[in-house]
Amino acid sequence: MAIELTPYEARVIGCLLEKEVTTPEQYPLTLNGLTTAVNQKSNRDPVYSLTEAEVLDTVELLKAKRLISDLEGFGSRVTKYQHRFCNTEFGSLQFSDQQRGMVCVLLLRGPQTPGELRTRTNRLCEFTDVKEVESVLAVMQEKAYVAALPREPGKRESRYTHLFGTETPETESPVAFVESTPASAPSSDLAARVESLEREVEELKELVNSLLS
Repeated sequence: MAIELTPYEARVIGCLLEKEVTTPEQYPLTLNGLTTAVNQKSNRDPVYSLTEAEVLDTVELLKAKRLISDLEGFGSRVTKYQHRFCNTEFGSLQFSDQQRGMVCVLLLRGPQTPGELRTRTNRLCEFTDVKEVESVLAVMQEKAYVAALPREPGKRESRYTHLFGTETPETESPVAFVESTPASAPSSDLAARVESLEREVEELKELVNSLLS
């Protein structure tokens, strides 16, 4: 791929893609707003605690790659940032709403199953069922935007990862880890399940709050 993002760069781009859709009244984002989005505890994996200086350094790297532009003036003294990653006149990436939503969530949360993608993109786009998610993923695989990872032991669905990272998809696969350290696998699996349940609880809380509001 022509675009290669570090984990911090992927987080920043993912946040800008997300907030452009979910809070358009606050987009483009100030450095403070972007830092808050980057360090958000819900809908993020892993959770970061970056300083504004670290986020700004990442923004500068993305500006050098022409993936972010800043806006100054226009009634505000604060510099704001917007992405040039996709669906703009500055680049060749043009995604449908569904493709864009999935790329956004993959940038923010790492590899996920089609079922997880359907649930976690509900604020960004709409899917009628998991089969539609799989259909869109198949198209994106053909264009080398995403790739399927080896299925985890005991799992029914394969996870998918974006191909805009500096790390190869194979590094995300847990298969080698399970085989090389069988003694630690049960505790690691339990911790992963607990973490997954905690994230699902947070998502349900956000959904309930959004429905009540």
